[in-house]
Amino acid sequence: MTDLLVRMFVKNHEKVEDQTVRTSYGVLSGIVGMICNIILFIVKMIIGFFINSISVMTDAFNNLSDAASSIISFIGVKLADRPADKEHPFGHGRFEYIAALAVAFLVFQVGITCFKTSFEKILNPELVEFNPILIGILTLSVLIKVWMMFFNRKLGNRINSTVMKATATDSLGDVMVTTVTILSIIIAWATGLKIDGYMGLVVSVFVMIAGFKIAKETLEPLLGEAIDREVYQQITEMVQSYEGIVGSHDLIIHNYGPTHRMATIHAEVPNDINFETAHETIDKIERDVLTKLDIFLVIHMDPIEVNDSMVIEKRDMVLEIIHSIEPNATIHDFRVVNGAHQINLIFDLVIPYSYSKDDEQNLLLKVMEEVRKRDSRYQCVITLENSFVAEA
Repeated sequence: MTDLLVRMFVKNHEKVEDQTVRTSYGVLSGIVGMICNIILFIVKMIIGFFINSISVMTDAFNNLSDAASSIISFIGVKLADRPADKEHPFGHGRFEYIAALAVAFLVFQVGITCFKTSFEKILNPELVEFNPILIGILTLSVLIKVWMMFFNRKLGNRINSTVMKATATDSLGDVMVTTVTILSIIIAWATGLKIDGYMGLVVSVFVMIAGFKIAKETLEPLLGEAIDREVYQQITEMVQSYEGIVGSHDLIIHNYGPTHRMATIHAEVPNDINFETAHETIDKIERDVLTKLDIFLVIHMDPIEVNDSMVIEKRDMVLEIIHSIEPNATIHDFRVVNGAHQINLIFDLVIPYSYSKDDEQNLLLKVMEEVRKRDSRYQCVITLENSFVAEA
């Protein structure tokens, strides 16, 4: 069913990296969500009116409010599709994250409401009357919400949309709450036990946790998250595959939406290379990365020594010492400045985030001490850095 709807309403649906295609997916998700919730609202209102059930009509208005998440999803993807302008030169892609954050609050609100209602039922337990029509309506609601959950989750995974994944979780919360209601009615009818309050309390906690997780996952790209290792490998391997590039470091990626990414990287080139040739290579890499990976890449060129055996030997010595102290550390931008009585070894040292300020100072002292044991003239000039890549 999901694939059929996609083929019918999303043109070029396989090109999920295209912003226009992503918008079409978002519009489809929003419209389907609104239609399903409105149908549930109408059906429940009509049946609730004929059987004179306040609970069914109340649940109908709950479905009407559930349409809000679909409306938010719809508006979010439409705003994210707006082109760049002079006030927002990197586009409006982050609107999708803001929409997902709004849906996360709706999910959290469902959990809080369920918690409050369940707690009141524990304090004032009531026996819920068994009504086959009511059970049928609630079961229908669960089935539709289950389909909506899988529908939004599938689309969200396909285009990596946080707002669609959040909408799927919103549907999951409704499924859990309604399922517990059905079970409570059946158990109360069969045994006389009034457990709906306790079961609702457990479910409400799970729903609130789900809302919190959505908010956390949505805030990470807004705050600035570490680079995914797969993306890191993809970019660095591509950059280093070009002739004249001997290494790279300091890759940074800024996310302005799922399809709007800007990156910077330091590309290492031999210090004896013709710089016009090197600049031409750098320009080609930037164009190719934009074409193949859809990432706007800016490259800083770092000349390094590749022929001086003395410099290479000292760099290898320093790296060996550092790895004996901290295996996860790396170095770059290594230079040697010779003096009459002192030899400066200048480099950047990249260490894990787990290091405290005291740990950093201890590491520096150990490295300097071990280096000076090799030659008392050596003086380390070290700049400490942290990696921008997510730890494995």
